[in-house]
Amino acid sequence: MRTLSLRSRFHRGVIASAVVASLAAGLAACGGDSDAATKTDSAPAGTVTVGALSNGAAKETQLKVTEVKSISAELPKAVAESGKLVIGVGALPAGFPPLAYVGDDQKTLTGAEPDLGRLVAAVLGLKPEVKNSTWDNLFVGIDSGKVDVAFSNVTDTEERKKKYEFASYRQDNLAFEVLNKSTWNFDGNYENLAGQTVSVGAGTNQEKILLEWKGKLEKEGKKLTVKYFQDNNSLYLALSSGKIDAYFGPNPGIAYHVTQVAKTPNPTRNAGKFSGAGATLQGLIAATAKKDSGLAKPVADAINQLIKDGQYAKWLAAWNLSNEAVTTSQVNPPGLPLDNS
Repeated sequence: MRTLSLRSRFHRGVIASAVVASLAAGLAACGGDSDAATKTDSAPAGTVTVGALSNGAAKETQLKVTEVKSISAELPKAVAESGKLVIGVGALPAGFPPLAYVGDDQKTLTGAEPDLGRLVAAVLGLKPEVKNSTWDNLFVGIDSGKVDVAFSNVTDTEERKKKYEFASYRQDNLAFEVLNKSTWNFDGNYENLAGQTVSVGAGTNQEKILLEWKGKLEKEGKKLTVKYFQDNNSLYLALSSGKIDAYFGPNPGIAYHVTQVAKTPNPTRNAGKFSGAGATLQGLIAATAKKDSGLAKPVADAINQLIKDGQYAKWLAAWNLSNEAVTTSQVNPPGLPLDNS
């Protein structure tokens, strides 16, 4: 899996709304980093509001979260004494809904990623301070100590473990999007793609996977047609008109688009997922901290507390990402191999 190419396509593919792009432009003007997105909601003490200001991408949900002393006691001394958790998100310049983007107040960073960061901070008894930056500056922030931990759709890879430590919290998945009226579903086996016409982004990890399946089907005397489009408008026009049967792309972006077209004449649905790491390894998205910082363990324990108490499932459901749930947060789980990072 070429993680960066997948991420690049993810950023391009999910920004389907010109409104979101125009809102994000205000943050981009601030430069490489922005503190403009640190505003929190006015929920009662002991609650965290997820899905706030989401421009219709999420169901706003208030979750009760309190500090767990046994977990906050694990924090590195410097972080505990600061009283805050500095959360890094690499969403400049345009954001990537539904994971991280400018909310409908035109200044607050919303999305599933900063929401989880705020939930984790609550379990740790810390005040969340969200810093938005470019993708490259996100890692500069971690390296320099300006950011404690990133919640920014970072894939756990063996290459990145050389510099960072991880606490997993979501599956890293690709998915197929089809019209609601379609009866086709992907069952995890490439053979049920026979006879389908599927669109995919050029130069992406999902294209690599899809072309490998196409080659296998051709050897079996079966046909899979792959089509490309230069922009999302053309892609979804082709889907709604029946020129293609499905779109193969990053699961979160598809989840977002499904919510955006739910009440239109051509609603769509998720027709099945596939690990971004391929058939032999479930890819994982993970909170990312500097190696040997001592943060991965308390962050993982905080996430597991959220899983145990049910807030984790409600967080995912609010953002239509329940199909990326993990049963437990792991510290430095097996990641993308070095030869595929």
